[in-house]
Amino acid sequence: MRTKTWAPYALIAPTLVLMAVFLVYPIGSVVYYSLQRYNVTQPWKNGFAGLDNFKQMLFDDPLFWQSLAFSAKWVFVEVALQLLLGLILALIVNETFIGRGIARAMVFSPWAVSGVLTTGIWILLLNPSTGIFQVLSEWGIGSPGTSVLGNPDTVFDALVVTELWRGVPFFAILLLADLQSIPKDLYEAASVDGASRWRRFTSVTLPHLKDAIILSTLLRAVWEFNNVDLIYTLTGGGPANQTTTLPLYVARQAVDSHNFGYGSALTVAGFLILLFFSILYLRVSKFGSRA
Repeated sequence: MRTKTWAPYALIAPTLVLMAVFLVYPIGSVVYYSLQRYNVTQPWKNGFAGLDNFKQMLFDDPLFWQSLAFSAKWVFVEVALQLLLGLILALIVNETFIGRGIARAMVFSPWAVSGVLTTGIWILLLNPSTGIFQVLSEWGIGSPGTSVLGNPDTVFDALVVTELWRGVPFFAILLLADLQSIPKDLYEAASVDGASRWRRFTSVTLPHLKDAIILSTLLRAVWEFNNVDLIYTLTGGGPANQTTTLPLYVARQAVDSHNFGYGSALTVAGFLILLFFSILYLRVSKFGSRA
């Protein structure tokens, strides 16, 4: 009897240990350092700071609010456009037509490319001397030497297009998988009742995709909020900090300036923001309930 009681705990013990080592300890250490003054370049100032790092963040650091506002704008625009384009592509490749396998491979292939390689490709494409704008200028379209990444008026659009190329396949893959699980009988019954193509989409397809859309948008929003590699490689947060996200600001503080205490406080703030909006989003969207 006692063996049966302890057996389940013994089986899950390795998982609990791994979670403690790779999840609980890192989070705990970040919270600890967020309450410290810890800058390796100024060791004489190190020590317990209490909530001073958070006070500085909220009241004396305009770049925190600027990076947070840009992160919100970045997440909203990217997730909305990726969802829309991913849904359209999923609906297209879900149809039966000649060359559908090749079309699916082309749609999904950008997702298989690493983030660093993606930025390398787009750096070459957006290069003002050898990239696509130079080629267009030779054809009489635009002016030579156009630098969209160095122009404050065009840098955000360039980043959005670059991330769309990488992020749209994520939604297309997940939504296509859910599309293929919709019973054909529902569409046949709707057709018999005289429902139009749009009516079948709104009454059959979208309700069935509800949970997949909620989950994929939440996962992608967290992913885009924490996006560092693409923006760091393409712009480094510039020009004039206009493309600095909160995680990129954390990287600057912790990695570049070695201010680990303040960087940890920024990390805790980002974690709490994501946790709050994730719970709120799931509650408002009623995830898990079928229409």
